[in-house]
Amino acid sequence: MSHVFRLPLRRILLACACAGAALAAHAQSAMPAWQGTGPTRYVCGGIGSDESGAMRAAMKDHPLALLFARADGAYLANLDVAIKGGGDNASAAMAFTATGPVCLIDIPAGRYTIDATSNGQTKSQTVTVGGGSKTASFRF
Repeated sequence: MSHVFRLPLRRILLACACAGAALAAHAQSAMPAWQGTGPTRYVCGGIGSDESGAMRAAMKDHPLALLFARADGAYLANLDVAIKGGGDNASAAMAFTATGPVCLIDIPAGRYTIDATSNGQTKSQTVTVGGGSKTASFRF
């Protein structure tokens, strides 16, 4: 004898939504704390598999992501980072130490120069932020 269980579609959708919210909350809890306030803030991390997964999953949700690695592909941390904007975005400039290989940056749309320094070597990139997420990778 077989039993057929029928759940209303509303219950199924609610269960899926709750599961999705729980996964998103877990991903957020796996991330380090944000630094800064207002439209200009950042978070760096990516050390450990949970934190790395959470940071990489969140990259698409932020205007700018920075990735740091050695030439052989090994991740780098503890780099000095300076982000300078021109024109109207000059007030959005920031400087910080990237404590992990992935940094998510919330910054207003505009053109920025990013300087990253590791072991006395500085690399620079110019990026235009706005209209989607942008990733800048630095290899040393």
